[in-house]
Amino acid sequence: MPTAQTRRLVYVSNADSREISVLLLDPTGALTPVGSVPVDGTVMPLAVSPDRRFLYAGLRSEPFSVNAFAIDPTSGRPMILSSTPLPDNMAYLATDRAGRFLFSASYSGDKIAVNPISGNGTVGAQPDEVIGTAPHAHSIVADPSNHHVFVAVLGGDHILQYRFDATSGRLTPHRPAAVGTELGAGPRHLVFHPSGRVAFATNELDGTIGSYLFDPPTGTLTPMSSISVLPEGFSGSPWTSDVHVTPDGRYVYVSERTSDTLVGFRVGAMPGALELLGHTPTEAQPRGFAIDPHGRFLIAAGQKSNAITSYAIDHDTGALTALQRVPVGRNPNWVEIIDLPVA
Repeated sequence: MPTAQTRRLVYVSNADSREISVLLLDPTGALTPVGSVPVDGTVMPLAVSPDRRFLYAGLRSEPFSVNAFAIDPTSGRPMILSSTPLPDNMAYLATDRAGRFLFSASYSGDKIAVNPISGNGTVGAQPDEVIGTAPHAHSIVADPSNHHVFVAVLGGDHILQYRFDATSGRLTPHRPAAVGTELGAGPRHLVFHPSGRVAFATNELDGTIGSYLFDPPTGTLTPMSSISVLPEGFSGSPWTSDVHVTPDGRYVYVSERTSDTLVGFRVGAMPGALELLGHTPTEAQPRGFAIDPHGRFLIAAGQKSNAITSYAIDHDTGALTALQRVPVGRNPNWVEIIDLPVA
């Protein structure tokens, strides 16, 4: 549980107004805007370093780059450190588990990259790796051990599997090099369960979430199950987006943009098993959302509503209760939440 000695900060990237909104999230779930940080491009993916000292923001307008910010330990306000070119228009950013490398994935450029991160938080201009993929690489994440990396490739209908050298930043394909999804599923975002033994991936095009058993010694995924995220009576084309797991591993949530809903699942006793809890109406076109580090609140952003809403997560049932709606910038699309100690 958060204490009086912590401050919970929320960062929201706003693509069209070219700014990052900064808000405080108090222990009741109330949001207080504290300012915004301007950037020089269409800001979309965000990533926070594991030690919460640095924030990385990907700019998807030319020149394609990443801005590195130092997070002020008192106010939580991001302070610009550097701007570094990236190999392409990157739709996704993440650091490795040690914060020494920046991973990026390009949806439009069909590639992934690994850039070094220095001790002062700046990103190196010379990538350690640039690797071509099938069309539309959409996310790239390291497993909890930091020994393996996985890339969801929407147009390839597969998840690439790599061995990761945390010293050099090099990626080496596993055998097999990829695990496939259903034809036309369109894998998008991938997260690991806190146990480190299961991963979940949203499939953008067929409106499902897939469960995978993870074998740490081999660094490979085995498909376990797939379940629809679409509400009853859904019509139109699925457009599934983000996925997150509560820190206690009990619940998984998915955002679905066509239906403007957040979808909740309970994690079952069997590895990878998911039980549908229900659908919660949310902001218009909810591309991104985040769960706070203590699993008490979820914050969702609406690309078309230019607002975010905070929700309380019921510990016993996983139900979401809307608490507060706050306007932010134009086209909010990515949310990060961190706790900072109060000096």
